[in-house]
Order: sequence, then C-alpha cells, then structure tokens
Amino acid sequence: MVPLPLALLLALGTVTIAVAEPLRFVDCGSIDGSIQEVNVSPCPTQPCLLHKGTSYSINVTFSSKIESQSSQAKVYGEIVHVDVPFPIPEPDGCKSGIQCPIQKGHSYSYLNKLPVKSEYPSIKLIVKWELMDDQDQMLFCWKIPVQITS
Repeated sequence: MVPLPLALLLALGTVTIAVAEPLRFVDCGSIDGSIQEVNVSPCPTQPCLLHKGTSYSINVTFSSKIESQSSQAKVYGEIVHVDVPFPIPEPDGCKSGIQCPIQKGHSYSYLNKLPVKSEYPSIKLIVKWELMDDQDQMLFCWKIPVQITS
C-alpha cells in the first residue's frame, strides 16, 4: 500500500505532465499593439512539431495602441537569419477575427491558419508572424521555434 502523501505527489506529478505548458513566444517588434497571448493548435510542446499536410490554428490576443482602417499579415520562415515569405490563406486581418476599423485601446483576437504543405522540407526554423496596420507599422510581431516533420 502506498502512503497517502506519496500517492498525492504521484497523482499531482501525473496531472502536471498531462497539462501542456503555455506557448512561449518572442515579441519581435510590436509597435502599435501589445500581445497578451499566442496560441498555436495543436502545439503541446516547443519547438512546435508541424506535420506536413496539416493546417494549424493561430490565435493571437492583442490590444491596439492606435486606430487603423485595415491590417495585413506577413508570415516568414526565418532560416539562418533570412526571412523567407510564407504564404497564408487569408492575409487580411479584417477577415481574420478582427472587427475593422481597429480602435485604440481595444483588445482583439486574431484568428488564422498556418498550412504546412507536403512539399516543404523537413527543417528546424523560426516562424515570424507580423500584423501590419494601415501605416505599415507592426500591430504585433511574434516568433516561435518550429520543426517541420513528415
């Protein structure tokens, strides 16, 4: 029979292992906004394992420091400090969960998809995601490490 304190520790250890840790990101120059949270789903651990032929959900919660009529996303794969443009299905932020015009001081949930094509190479890289306002300034910019795999 396992003593009760040890049984509780074992149970808590099991719970801790089962819970995914929050996504850690690097803010890479958000000027006109402030990021509260970045979620990539599914991505239970980092670096995120991105499987070829799969699409991943992106959800960024941010607040705006400015007013803007529009917003455009730019996504890159950063390989050896070189930004390689990465196409996404919907670059218009106003069609990606954001009610435009964007209002100063309001919080928004930006929602998009990150498709990983089968022809992409299996490689470790950094995903860099920017959302630009109507003055071509960054509402947000974040980076996360990923590994593209079969």
